[in-house]
Amino acid sequence: MIVEIPLITTLIAIVACFYASYSDLKWGIIPNKLTFPLIAIGIILNSVYAFMIGEIWIIVMCLVMTGVIFALGYIFWKMGAWAGGDVKLFTALAALLPFSPVLVSYKILGVDFPVEGAYQFPLTLIINSILSVFPFILMYVVYVVVKTKRHLIDELLSPVKEYKEKFVLTLVITSSVTITMFITQELRLQIIIISLILIYLLTMVISKMPNRVKAVVVSLVVVASLFYNFNITIYSIILLYISITILGIIRKLLFSVNKEALQDEYPLEELKEGMIPAHNLYQRDDEVYVDKKTFVNKIVEAIQTKDMSLLTTPPGKNLIANLAAGLTPDDIELLKKLHKEGKISNKFKVKRGVPFAPSIFIGLLISLFIGDMIVILQKIISWII
Repeated sequence: MIVEIPLITTLIAIVACFYASYSDLKWGIIPNKLTFPLIAIGIILNSVYAFMIGEIWIIVMCLVMTGVIFALGYIFWKMGAWAGGDVKLFTALAALLPFSPVLVSYKILGVDFPVEGAYQFPLTLIINSILSVFPFILMYVVYVVVKTKRHLIDELLSPVKEYKEKFVLTLVITSSVTITMFITQELRLQIIIISLILIYLLTMVISKMPNRVKAVVVSLVVVASLFYNFNITIYSIILLYISITILGIIRKLLFSVNKEALQDEYPLEELKEGMIPAHNLYQRDDEVYVDKKTFVNKIVEAIQTKDMSLLTTPPGKNLIANLAAGLTPDDIELLKKLHKEGKISNKFKVKRGVPFAPSIFIGLLISLFIGDMIVILQKIISWII
């Protein structure tokens, strides 16, 4: 029974995350009736475990990590990055799993798995969950586009239709890689970082050449590459073309399609508490306006204008903030008041909330069976270099 308690808390965590994911996907909430009891169950079971094996530090660690994760989650909530349910679910998982429960152990290429981080297990869980958000968001956007916003499919697949431009870019990169291989072999500079930089620079230079000059250069280099190693060159061109097309689709998902798919416009009378504004609403000189600039846009503008104050100076008094906590009843009343005063229209854009619980569930499974992704990435980079 002593040995089984960590296994029991792990199974409870997996089942709870699975249910939280289902609830978040279907209703957009992680219920308190799930998270609050889990916090209590985690503390009680770990207290029993600590008492049975005579290791008081276990319950101390459980209480400390539960408090630390709640405090960290509260900061993220105040910043607008997490919703309240996400904070409580992470807190519950910290109470259940304050340290790493080793369910399985195996080796791949001499590396012991699951890979542990230099910090406590709940922090590994948070890191892996955040890293899991990216692929989940891509899948979620595709789901929204196919189910409710089919008019975006053409834009999403536009990289496939731009096959001529993609094929030219493929040949340009192939030429750059061929030239780089020739230079590095001649100079005996078999350093990956230098090679990647050289490939990038050559790609930029060749791309900016006049079309006729570019056609001649690319044709000569590609023909030479085909002559030198026909099979590898053909395979490389095919793989590169497919990769460029897929990256183009992902880029569409992350920017234009993502923005359109995950935003909905509602009449002010249909707004509800908890809806997340798509943009910040500011007031300056008695004028109300929406700030649609992303942080990346502001960085680019600051660099172009050489005015770094654009990054720190608020563009006015913030009336409505696009935080994960969402609209409050006071916010909704303020919007209606501004509309009556003729300062805003009767429609307001809100974000379609992306459920975070599935990413937490994926992050938990990765943490349990694979390990800390940051440490794994560090090992991969060290091996490459």
